Amino acid sequence: MEGHSDVPVPPNIPHPPLPTIDIEEAPPSTFLGTWRGWLRDYFLNEEPTVGAAMVPFCFLSIVLFTRHPLKTNFIFDEQEAILANPYVRSVAEPASKLHWLDAFHRDFWGLPHDRSIGSYRPIPDLIWRALWGLGARDQTPFLHHWVNVVLHALNAALLTVIVSKVTKDRAMGWVAGLLFVTCAVLTEAVSGVVGIADVLGALGVLLAAGALTLSAYWMVPAVFLATLFGLFSKESALCAVPLVPFAALMLSRYLHPTRPRAVGRAVLAGLATIGAFVFYVEARRRLFPAPLAPEISAAANAHKPFLARTFAALLRWYAQPILPRDPLNNPLIDAQPLYRIAAGLRIYARGLFQIIYPSTLSGDYSAPQEPIPTKLIFPESIAGAAGMVAPLVLGPVLGIVAWRRARRWRSGEGYFASPHIALVLGQKSGLLALLGVSIVWVVVSYFPVSNIPILLPTVRAERFWYFPALGTSIVLAAIFVALGRRLRAMHLGGLVTVLLIVFVGFQAYAARTHANDYTDDLVFWDATRHAVPRSAKAHLNYSVMQGARGHLEERRVANAVALDLAPTWPMANVYLGDTLCRMHRAEEGWPYYKRGFQLAPNDQNLIALAVQCLWDEKKLQTESLVRTELEELAQAFPGTWLAYLARDTIDNGDSHDGVDPQYRPRGYNQGPKEE
Repeated sequence: MEGHSDVPVPPNIPHPPLPTIDIEEAPPSTFLGTWRGWLRDYFLNEEPTVGAAMVPFCFLSIVLFTRHPLKTNFIFDEQEAILANPYVRSVAEPASKLHWLDAFHRDFWGLPHDRSIGSYRPIPDLIWRALWGLGARDQTPFLHHWVNVVLHALNAALLTVIVSKVTKDRAMGWVAGLLFVTCAVLTEAVSGVVGIADVLGALGVLLAAGALTLSAYWMVPAVFLATLFGLFSKESALCAVPLVPFAALMLSRYLHPTRPRAVGRAVLAGLATIGAFVFYVEARRRLFPAPLAPEISAAANAHKPFLARTFAALLRWYAQPILPRDPLNNPLIDAQPLYRIAAGLRIYARGLFQIIYPSTLSGDYSAPQEPIPTKLIFPESIAGAAGMVAPLVLGPVLGIVAWRRARRWRSGEGYFASPHIALVLGQKSGLLALLGVSIVWVVVSYFPVSNIPILLPTVRAERFWYFPALGTSIVLAAIFVALGRRLRAMHLGGLVTVLLIVFVGFQAYAARTHANDYTDDLVFWDATRHAVPRSAKAHLNYSVMQGARGHLEERRVANAVALDLAPTWPMANVYLGDTLCRMHRAEEGWPYYKRGFQLAPNDQNLIALAVQCLWDEKKLQTESLVRTELEELAQAFPGTWLAYLARDTIDNGDSHDGVDPQYRPRGYNQGPKEE
């Protein structure tokens, strides 16, 4: 598939005007004509640069995704990732023993390897620590969030430049960047502070892809460093390992028309990404030696087939920290492998549809919102399978077709007859190759987070689409540009402009509406429980937000809904008992406490919360039915936190005014407890 470097190459012919936007020439003396001319000059007559693209895209990102600077507070995972992150907060504590480089010895939540709950992402922690040190304390996450907003615009700008360079079509580049920056499904990643991991990871992959425009001498170290940056931002950046070499193979003929050497560049890019991946894994294994999951041990896989043993060996080398396994967050933990795959395909199909039509957006999809399917074959699993398999076949086919067209372009066929034909040949072949890369990009970047190869702590999350949306934005841009050219030939060019405005307008409306959900924690969980009414977590967290504001009856009603959806969830049981207890109805709340204790006798925080309220309500100081049954439960679960805290509070509650303070749970919206 190598081109012929000794054949004349068509000269740099001016690009044709934007085919999808009908900007008519107007007399320069008129105000409208002046602005039309300025727009044409800015977007079409100059090759887009990152700086030029950052201006409009940064403005759009700010308008669509910015949270309220005064009313917002830390929401959902932001509580643990920042407020309870000992590494982040230690920068403002002179007595702290944590230093800047300790980010590489801590997990995403600031915990050491022996207490890790998974997710090793040092670069986001470094940024949060810097912002905390600059004064972004626990009153507001506004500055933390603004980093996401600006970086999102930067990613859109990089995408614009890359697409424009490959296709030699400035309109195509600008439309791709516009569709990406306004993609509503990305709101969770951009408006949510913890989404910085996705945004930074994608930035690393985009920089690696952009490095393919450099000479081979500079490409290798640039790809290596960019991939490494992405991996230390989020594990999902491992998609760069296959995608960047594939992009080099498919796109080198259009990025380096005089000396493409596509196979050689692909090999070099592959060595760079593989080298970065190996360096990252080996560095993490040494800097963060977290314990491995028992199910991937050699002993647990000794009697499995060869492929299963090999996969387990690779996972042992990769040394992924143990991730939380909560059936409420991911019910697929309890699914048989084939049913888990069917569910993963269903969720993938729903995500693809959501990219096009984001009518409903949510920050949570916990059980039973996305349940285990009851059968393997159904419309969504079929659509998901087609959406995963077809691109992997069609992508290389498009590359072959593009290569054949590129040979005509590079050989000068059509060029000597008409320079415009040569330019069109170059544009079309580059566009086909880029489309092949894009559709493969969508599948390969989503597959690791699909719950198909491995189980994740979360069954579904819109932030998982940040990487794939880079590919879908290019595909949609190609559709709009191709449709614009066809309709323009029919003198209907204005119609595609209207279609583009309607599509982008709806995306922008959905993004801004969902970003408003991040105003504060109460607004967030209220919107979430309406968007996904079968999420027990959404209803329970909404009840907690109401309780934090002293609205106990609203808390009780929402908590009851959560318990109806997840009757075996210990937290829903204990929290409903706690609500009733705080309403001075401890006897009525005791059955829920009791049920929660039986379901989770080793959950220190839940038990301490409940026992403290029972003490405050004077139910443990003297003989009572509640005290008697609590003592019986303690005897029934020896050696548990239930047994210890119940006995210790009954015996020593007078000296501690209830539960020993060192065992009480951290209050809502508070930082880490002192050790």
